[in-house]
Amino acid sequence: MRIFRISFVNHGKIYQLYAKQVRQAEIHGFVEIEGLIFGEPGSLLIDPSEERLKDEFSGVSRTLVPVHAVIRVDEVEKHGSSKILDLDPNAKITPFPSPFSPPRKG
Repeated sequence: MRIFRISFVNHGKIYQLYAKQVRQAEIHGFVEIEGLIFGEPGSLLIDPSEERLKDEFSGVSRTLVPVHAVIRVDEVEKHGSSKILDLDPNAKITPFPSPFSPPRKG
């Protein structure tokens, strides 16, 4: 079975998901992610960010992500724990698209 790790920006955070299928969607400008996989094999620890992702994507058979939000797609040998990561405010390189915040006055 092929397994893909997909990283994309959503609401100012980096989502990292594992799925069975990733392909260009029929809707222009979107990537279709199908067969989401949760839970690291053999793990007894519960990761709160993975539980949040399970809740957010419960009942979802496939999801469409705007192609400009995708950071990378990797084919991996086994799946790990899905995560929600913060964007590093001190990073010299910001993934596109970055959340827009107006400049501060003063």
